[in-house]
Amino acid sequence: MIIKYVLLLGMLLQLTAFAEELKIKANTFSADEQKGLSVFSGHVRVKKGNDELNASEVTIYTDTKNQPTKFVAVGDVSFKIATKKGAKYEGKANRVVYVPQEKEYRFYENVHLKQLNEKKEIIGDEVTLALESGKAFAKGVKKEPVIMIFDIKDEKE
Repeated sequence: MIIKYVLLLGMLLQLTAFAEELKIKANTFSADEQKGLSVFSGHVRVKKGNDELNASEVTIYTDTKNQPTKFVAVGDVSFKIATKKGAKYEGKANRVVYVPQEKEYRFYENVHLKQLNEKKEIIGDEVTLALESGKAFAKGVKKEPVIMIFDIKDEKE
């Protein structure tokens, strides 16, 4: 039974590692091959290249060909991400969804996203980051607006 899980994990790693290795560390792992679910829990760390996602639990959904269709991270989620155009982000959120086919991250609830190389910050309740284009979209919470913070240098500097 453990061999079956290791084989499934191996297939996931090979299929998602387009040019880079996908490494997942967690305290526990369970899978349901028929439902296309793999659940990692307890101090989960997902690393691919320079990108990193940390959470209490990460669920990976796969299609009938064992291709990952969605990654869902919940519980104390923190992350470091780089876009195709070289923008570097780090932050935290209550829940993060990554959709590989769209190359898009979706951050939910108490989102704090910092663009490191431009010194910009987005604080909101729902933020989407497209890795290919580098575009970000944000929504505020019901009673609070989206907050954007820019670091503008004085001409004297």
